[in-house]
Amino acid sequence: MRGGYPMASQEHFDILEQGVETWNQWRNEHAGSKPVLSGAFFSFADLREANLSGADLSRAFFSFADLRGADLRGALLSFADLSRTNLSFADLRGANLSDADLRGANLSDADLRGANLSDADLSRAHLNAANLSNADLSDADLSGANLNAANLSDADLSRADLSRANLGRALLVRTNLKNASLTNCSIYGVSVWDVQLEEARQNNLVITPSGRATISVDNLKIAQFIYLLLNNKEIRDAIDTIAKKAVLILGRFTPERKAVLDAIREALRTFGYLPILFDFDKPDSQDLTETISTLAHLSRFIIVDLTDPSSAPYEVGTIASNHIRPIQALFQPSDAAKRVFAMFPDLVRRYHWVLPPYEYQDQEHLLASLHTKVIEPAEQKARELEKR
Repeated sequence: MRGGYPMASQEHFDILEQGVETWNQWRNEHAGSKPVLSGAFFSFADLREANLSGADLSRAFFSFADLRGADLRGALLSFADLSRTNLSFADLRGANLSDADLRGANLSDADLRGANLSDADLSRAHLNAANLSNADLSDADLSGANLNAANLSDADLSRADLSRANLGRALLVRTNLKNASLTNCSIYGVSVWDVQLEEARQNNLVITPSGRATISVDNLKIAQFIYLLLNNKEIRDAIDTIAKKAVLILGRFTPERKAVLDAIREALRTFGYLPILFDFDKPDSQDLTETISTLAHLSRFIIVDLTDPSSAPYEVGTIASNHIRPIQALFQPSDAAKRVFAMFPDLVRRYHWVLPPYEYQDQEHLLASLHTKVIEPAEQKARELEKR
């Protein structure tokens, strides 16, 4: 080892040259000190288990050095050359590695939580099982890197180059991948939740393990679903069942109407359908249109209860205009509402998948005629739509 960087401390170099054991003992005795080793040459040096926490190692040269298990928490390593360095199991929590050269470095099992790796060159680096949660990897070059089983939760990978990287079994939870390049990544076993992918390039993502016929997709968020769909018969059967048997029931669940809607649901079950109830008055946190859209796309046909006088034309009109699914309205005349709202006949004329409303006398009458007056017309319309 030799020092040559103007800001470096010769005293610190001399202590470190006496070996890691002597260095660590000195660090324990001088816990408040901040070693300055910037610009030093450590190529091929054995620095295993060295306590370099908080040290200024900016622009230092570590090529081929062995830093396995070293404590580098909070160390400044910006612009350092760590190419082909062994940093496996190193503690790099909060370390500043911005602009560092880490090409081919071994960071397997390293703790990089909260580390700054922005603009770092990590191409072909080994980061398998590394903990990179909350790390800043914005604009980093991770092309060809091995991130197998790495924890990338809450990490910032915006504008990062991950092309040809191995993300198999990696954990991506709330990860920022805006404008990142994910082209030709291997993602078998990846776990993806609430990631940000705006403007990200997602081409040729391989979802199969090595040694198997290659299957690739172009969307990280649906990759897990596609793999499960291909390899899980139960999921395929469930999707097939939903597509053929799901019936969306819409209405306002006042105590009186809830009894009728529950009766419809039970009757649909006896005919082999999968009823889904949605209360207009209690939409979840999603926008009403978005929620209805998701449920409508899953359904074979839709039953809308318009008996409640507060049924809103806007809600029914939005469903009809946005979803080509049979819509069968139900209406029970009463003193409060003798007919359906005036706009509904216009919907029937405008959208051929909106069926004329079926008027019934009471719950008993409805259940007795449900199959012939509600289910059969809706099924006939569904078959017509399938042929188009």
